[in-house]
Amino acid sequence: MTLIKSISGIRGTIGGRAGDNLTPQDIVEATAAFGYWLLQQGAAPKVVIGRDGRISGAIVNELASATLRGLGIDVVDLGLSTTPTVEMAVTMEKAGAGIVITASHNPKEWNALKFLNSKGEFISQADGEALLDIIANGQIEYAMVGDLGKVIYDDRYIARHIEAILQLPFVDAKAVQDAKLRVVADCINSSGAVALPPLFKALGCEFELLNKKPNGRFAHNPEPLPAHLKALCQETVSARAHLGIAVDPDVDRLAFVCEDGSLFGEEYTLVAIADYILQQTPGNTVSNLSSTRALRDVTEGHGGQYFASAVGEVNVVAKMKEANAVIGGEGNGGVIVPGLHYGRDALAGIAIFLTFMAKSGEKATQIKARYPEYHMVKDRIQLTPAIDVDQLLKGLESHFKEEDYSTIDGLKIDFEKGWAHLRKSNTEPIIRVYAEGETPEAAQAFADQMKNAAAALLA
Repeated sequence: MTLIKSISGIRGTIGGRAGDNLTPQDIVEATAAFGYWLLQQGAAPKVVIGRDGRISGAIVNELASATLRGLGIDVVDLGLSTTPTVEMAVTMEKAGAGIVITASHNPKEWNALKFLNSKGEFISQADGEALLDIIANGQIEYAMVGDLGKVIYDDRYIARHIEAILQLPFVDAKAVQDAKLRVVADCINSSGAVALPPLFKALGCEFELLNKKPNGRFAHNPEPLPAHLKALCQETVSARAHLGIAVDPDVDRLAFVCEDGSLFGEEYTLVAIADYILQQTPGNTVSNLSSTRALRDVTEGHGGQYFASAVGEVNVVAKMKEANAVIGGEGNGGVIVPGLHYGRDALAGIAIFLTFMAKSGEKATQIKARYPEYHMVKDRIQLTPAIDVDQLLKGLESHFKEEDYSTIDGLKIDFEKGWAHLRKSNTEPIIRVYAEGETPEAAQAFADQMKNAAAALLA
């Protein structure tokens, strides 16, 4: 059982002993600290809350809402919703903050509270550290009985979210409808079952849903990885669909299946959408250091400049603003469209990609064939208490000093035909080793090169 407090929020497994798991006591403690921090900032005393379809979601929602109201903060409760919808609702409501109740791709026993600022973006590292300090010290004052907050229930925001997506210059609902596209979507028994049908109807798609009851009883591991998408691949072919679509429980990550049942590749979700946007609006792009090099290749092919950020959505967003990027995101299927909002948004990604298919007249396999073929491996270096990670990374930096490298987040070495990225895990005693090459064997060779160099330094 697990409880993890970090600068972006609090997450853990439901049940068990308080302080070791995500129990009602821990939920109230974290929410109270967040609400108290919000009041100290002088922000609007209003918080938007939304949750994914997890079994524990309603209980966590009720505890968080009651705690905020006890602080004198009004709550706009979206109920069952998506992470990007909550993010957009924060600004639409002119709220001081938002809370998304979701453990993203984690299994059903997990849940989390993710904290948003008044822009509907994840709170910064500095704000997260201030929040953790309040949680640790527990010096919180609650409102008097005449000043308690109220709650407003509003389930209209998914419709508003979709309406805003349809207004994007990169989305053409008529073109999608005229193309008579058929899709199969895996809703993973969560918020996708609520958000995807109205999106498909608005786009004029014929659609079929898998795992469409939003009861939180995930039909398979909820992370949209190849091993978990076999049923979607089979049904895409059986239904003679043009595209298979997989989202995670809170609908911010997106993966596609081609018409022949092959995987488009989660890393290529952002690449394809960036390609389509750059065709119309040349500019810069951003992804994190552990994302595929294909985005850089596509960006430079359109005359733009590619920038890499540290891993984490908040870091990607900061770099996108700095670089004035027209599109960005993460290689895990996270697409961030600045003209909509600065957050990963699977609904926006779906609408843009279907428009791309409709206007190009190409099948998903044909679109995928446009891009350089890269393969990624994810490996690790096991740590012991005796290993000084910072010293090890500095040693590796020195060892590979003749190569192009970055130290903004661990150590990334860019070789001519691939790369390797090493980062210390926040949850396990390991260094994560991600590598990419033109073949699976080449990618593994880059990872092995890093591991062997590390072993030599530790010998």
